[in-house]
Amino acid sequence: LHWRSFEVERTGVFDRIIQTIGSAIEVQDNNDKLAYWLSNSSTLLLLLQRTLKTTGAAGLTPQRRRSTAASFGRVFSGIRASPQSAARPFLGSRLIGGLGDLRQVEAKYPALLFKQQLTAFLEKIYGMIRDNLKKEISPLLGLCIQAPRTSRASLIKGSRSQANALAQQTLIAHWQSIVKILTNYLNVLKANYVPSFLISKVFTQIFSFINVQLFNSLLLRRECCSFSNGEYVKAGLAELEQWCIYATEEVGTGDFFPW
Repeated sequence: LHWRSFEVERTGVFDRIIQTIGSAIEVQDNNDKLAYWLSNSSTLLLLLQRTLKTTGAAGLTPQRRRSTAASFGRVFSGIRASPQSAARPFLGSRLIGGLGDLRQVEAKYPALLFKQQLTAFLEKIYGMIRDNLKKEISPLLGLCIQAPRTSRASLIKGSRSQANALAQQTLIAHWQSIVKILTNYLNVLKANYVPSFLISKVFTQIFSFINVQLFNSLLLRRECCSFSNGEYVKAGLAELEQWCIYATEEVGTGDFFPW
């Protein structure tokens, strides 16, 4: 903004930024680095959304304008109703002078193309983090629909003895492993100041994924459709529900538990 880079016909600034982000996210399993760039790219993109005049989109072809708007809407669907109120909590505290000092500019083609490329990177990084989380929890989901045979009786009887308490702890070990993975991802996203609406969106999609995977697994494995396994799944879902209560308080957004 200070250099008026958004208002010039030719500049190499945006190409250097895109190249830097592209090379930084080549290691797709480094969630800490991915979260860092997710945070920065989303902040920058919302800054562009606030400062670039919409009439400046004339520099792009109609197809490109539609593509940019559609992709931006997919990622930021949670703030479309009130972009100013959604952006304020994290943009206002991270930019000098807050949102009130930002001026709108008539952007030229390089800036509009940069916004389009930045949107694509944001969606890519977001998808990489989400898919990494899916990969980590997927092997555990198959173990979460059938109670270990040695411990089923303990869960059904509900004995208060120490032995049965340990058995029940063993029963939900796989669920607790999932909770641990979710907590690790939540901490990484928070530590890198990823906007709360993006964090909420990640976990909303992850819980929908868990929901579908468990349902499909039960349909394919009829032997798991028993009372004891139902109690096992119920106990595990209670673990996830408790985690959601904790995570919702940490993130400060609406509940994203789908059940």
